[in-house]
Amino acid sequence: MRDPYSVLGVAKGASAADVKKAFRKLAKTHHPDQSKDPKAKERFAEINAAYEILGDETKRGQFDRGEIDAEGKPRFQGFEGFHQAGGRGGAGGRGFEHFEFNFGGGGGPFGGARAGAGAGGFDPSDLFSELFRGRGGSGGGRRPARGEDVSGAVTIGLPEAVAGTTARVALPDGRTLEARIPAGIEDGQAIRLKGQGGSAQGGEPGDAIITIRIAPHPTFRVDGRDLRADLTVPLEDAVLGGPVQAPTLDGAVELNLPPNSSSGRTLRLRGKGLPAQGGKPQGDLFVTLRIALPDPPDAELEALMRRRRDSRGR
Repeated sequence: MRDPYSVLGVAKGASAADVKKAFRKLAKTHHPDQSKDPKAKERFAEINAAYEILGDETKRGQFDRGEIDAEGKPRFQGFEGFHQAGGRGGAGGRGFEHFEFNFGGGGGPFGGARAGAGAGGFDPSDLFSELFRGRGGSGGGRRPARGEDVSGAVTIGLPEAVAGTTARVALPDGRTLEARIPAGIEDGQAIRLKGQGGSAQGGEPGDAIITIRIAPHPTFRVDGRDLRADLTVPLEDAVLGGPVQAPTLDGAVELNLPPNSSSGRTLRLRGKGLPAQGGKPQGDLFVTLRIALPDPPDAELEALMRRRRDSRGR
C-alpha cells in the first residue's frame, strides 16, 4: 500500500483532528454506495487502511519511527554489531555472504572465544542457526509467508450500533463475509476478522479489517460515544420551566426544564448515549432546546410583546 499520509493527503505533522477530517471527507467521496468510479471499492479500502494506521496514536508513532510498514506489519530492524566482511561463504555451497560479529573483547571477530562447541558458552553455529532460520540454510526450512490483510467497510443503522448486529460485508476481492458487530460500536471504529484476509500458500491467511459506519438518524446525531438531538419546546415552557418530554434511544423520558431557558441551551442526560463497549464508558445524550412560537399566532401573546417593547421605549 502507498504511504498512508499520501493516501489521506495530509502532512506528517497533521493533528489527529485533521487526519480524521481528511479521512471522513475521502471516505464519503469514495464510498462504493456513493461513487460511480469503478475503482471506488479499491480506493475506499485503501483509505480505510491508511486511517487504521494514522487514526491510531500508537500505530502512527510506530509507522513514523519505521517500526511498521504502511500495512501495519513490523519492519526488520537489523542487528547492532552485524556487518558484512566481504567474500562469499563456502560452507556447503549455500552461497551465504561471510559475516563477522563483534561482541567486544580482543582476539578476532569473536572476542577471543573459541568457535567450537564447549568453548566457554558461545557457539557461533547457534547464532547462525537462528539468523538464517527460514532462509533455506541450516536450522530449518523457510517459514511460510502470512497472507495479506484486506480492508472493507459496512454501514449500519444507529439502533444496530447500539444493540449489536451481524452485517454482510463486501471485500475488494469480490468476496462477501458476515461480520458480527458488537453492541456500542462507534462510527469509524474498525473490527478485525481473523483469518478472513488474503491466502498464502503454506502459510496462515491474513485478516479482514472492517470499518464500521453509522448511517444518519432522523433524531440523533452521533458524536463519538455521545448522542446529540434537538428538542422543540413551546414558548411558555421555555419561560416558566417545568416537565417536558425528551427523546432517547429507549423512548421518551421526562426532563425538568429550568425556567427562562433560552433557545440553543443544551441539557445533558447522563448515560443516554451509546452503551459501554470495549472498556469505554457509557455515552451521554445532549439535548439542544429550540423554542417554538404559537401556530397560529396568539393575539394575547402579541399584545403582551407590544407592551414589553413599548416599555423599553422602542
